[in-house]
Amino acid sequence: MAARTSPTERQKRLGAEMRKLRTAAGMTGEFAAGLLGVDRGKISNIESGTRAISAERLRTLACNCDCDDEAYVDALVEMAQPAERGWWEQYRGSLPTGILDIAELEHHAVRIRSIHVVHMPGLLQSSDHAQAVFKAALPPLPEHEVALRLAHRLERQRILEGDTPTGYVGMLHEAALRMQFGGRKVARGQLEHLLAASERPHVTLRVIPFGAGSFPGAGQTVVYLEGPVPRLDTVQIDSAHGPEFLDQEAQLSKYRTQLDWMEERALSPEESRGFIQDIANQL
Repeated sequence: MAARTSPTERQKRLGAEMRKLRTAAGMTGEFAAGLLGVDRGKISNIESGTRAISAERLRTLACNCDCDDEAYVDALVEMAQPAERGWWEQYRGSLPTGILDIAELEHHAVRIRSIHVVHMPGLLQSSDHAQAVFKAALPPLPEHEVALRLAHRLERQRILEGDTPTGYVGMLHEAALRMQFGGRKVARGQLEHLLAASERPHVTLRVIPFGAGSFPGAGQTVVYLEGPVPRLDTVQIDSAHGPEFLDQEAQLSKYRTQLDWMEERALSPEESRGFIQDIANQL
C-alpha cells in the first residue's frame, strides 16, 4: 500500500499509539521491523501515520510489547481497518484539513463533552447563526467559502440524529447565550434551536451563569471526544490558526477534571432550559 502524503488526525493518532507501544516496551525500530517483516523505514512511516498497518501485524506488535489491555488493542485494530470514504472527504481540497479532522473524530467518538464560553457549539448551531459566525471571520471569507463551511457544519450535526446518535454533554456559559451573532432575531432563533436540541434524550445542556464566578480555563473552548477506551480520548481546542488536538494522558486528565468541575457547578439541565428560555424571551 502506498504511503499517504497527508494523514488525517485519526491516522496520526494510530501511528502515535504504535510508537507508544514500542517505546514503552523498550523495543527498537530495527527490532520491530524484523518482527513485522518490513524495512526500518516502514516502521517510521507507520508511526507517523503515513502508512497503514494490518490487523495481524498490529496484534503481533502488541503481543510482543506485552500489552495485555485487550480492549485497547481491539480499538487500535478497529482504527487500523480500511475505512469507507467518510462524507467529509468530499470537502478535501476545498476546506482546511483541521476542519475535516474534527468531523472524522466526531464521527468515531463514543460521547462528546464540551465547554463553550463565547461561541455556540458547532454541533448545535442553527444555519443562520453559523452563517453569521462565518461572515464575521477576518480576513472576510468569500461567499463560496462561507457556503462550503456552512454545508460542512450542518452535515456534522447529523451525528446527533438517527437511530444511534452520539451522546453529547455541553456546558454553555451565559456569555455565549447572550452573544447576538446576526442580530436579535438570529440570536433568538439560535436559543430556540438550543432548547429544541436539549429535549433530545442523548443531548444534555448545562448553563454556567455569570453568578457562578470564576472557573478554570476561562475563555477557552474545549471539546472532549471520548474514544472506545479512555486511552484513545482526544481533546480539541480552538485557536485563531485552526483546531489543535491533544492526546497525552496528562492533558486528557487535566481537561476531564475541568469538565467535571464545570458540571458540578453548572445549573441542572432543567434549570438550564429555563435560563435559556428567559434570555430568549428578552430578545
